Amino acid sequence: MTGLYPATRLRRTRATAWSRALHRETVLTPRDLIWPLFVTEGSGVEEPIGSLPGVSRWSVDLIVARAKEAMALGIPVVALFPNTQPERRSDDGKEALNPDNLMCRAIKAIKQACGDDLGVLTDVALDPYTSHGQDGLIDAGGYVVNDATVEVLVGQSLNQARAGADVIAPSDMMDGRIGAIREALEGEDFVNVQIMSYAAKYASAFYGPFRDAVGSRGLLKGDKKTYQMDPANAEEALREVELDLAEGADSVMVKPGLPYLDIVRRVKDAFEVPVFAYQVSGEYAMIEAAAAAGAGDRDALVLETLLAFKRAGCSGVLTYHAAHAARLLGG
Repeated sequence: MTGLYPATRLRRTRATAWSRALHRETVLTPRDLIWPLFVTEGSGVEEPIGSLPGVSRWSVDLIVARAKEAMALGIPVVALFPNTQPERRSDDGKEALNPDNLMCRAIKAIKQACGDDLGVLTDVALDPYTSHGQDGLIDAGGYVVNDATVEVLVGQSLNQARAGADVIAPSDMMDGRIGAIREALEGEDFVNVQIMSYAAKYASAFYGPFRDAVGSRGLLKGDKKTYQMDPANAEEALREVELDLAEGADSVMVKPGLPYLDIVRRVKDAFEVPVFAYQVSGEYAMIEAAAAAGAGDRDALVLETLLAFKRAGCSGVLTYHAAHAARLLGG
């Protein structure tokens, strides 16, 4: 204070909209968004997901329409997740290796329609394909075995790369799978196929609606705590990220999102690499429930939460609100 008045008034730059825009430190645009999409069998099929209001499963032909919508909105990447038919699920998840499976057909259709103007990110894990709902192969005691699972994940990754995937995103949390997948991709000359590793994926209570969407919730036997991370741990996340980067990951992901912004910031500060976060199904559902209850303005909640990811250090965000947010941002 000098005299009766403060020499510096931080409110001065907040007084008008133009000044707030000029001094804004973090900017959110449609280019920061990745839109997760659920694929189902059939033609002309839209299946609303009850626990994810406003989100549907789409048949391959309608997924192409969503991909074109993403391009028109300025969203650079879509992420695909299949709802595999029950009769195609098995203990060994062999449908993941089928070159004509639902995921591969969706990849091919989108790439044929959109070419290199839109990136296609594909999930690598076995839970959409197993009859027991786990992300990997299980032994007689129900334990998810690591190395045998990695062998299948490598085949799944190559299957998706051959179909035209631009970014392979292993979400399984098996040890060593990034190095094995990178070696296999290089061996088949997929040198420009990126790996976005789910490097710090926590055993979270926020995944329920997603499991409804891919049809695995009712199948899941036990939990995933032997391979997904303990929510209490942060140092371990840094070890996971360091290993995946050393094995050849091009970018890393933290999942879930808002409850783990501290992990996003620590990863960004420690490694200075592209870090993404997944605003998962439970987070989306809570925003929708709050808006429906009149507890908050939906548009404001969507944009504020997405801005928080960018402020924490994210290069981009996977969010079911991607199309809505892009419209709000003028995409």
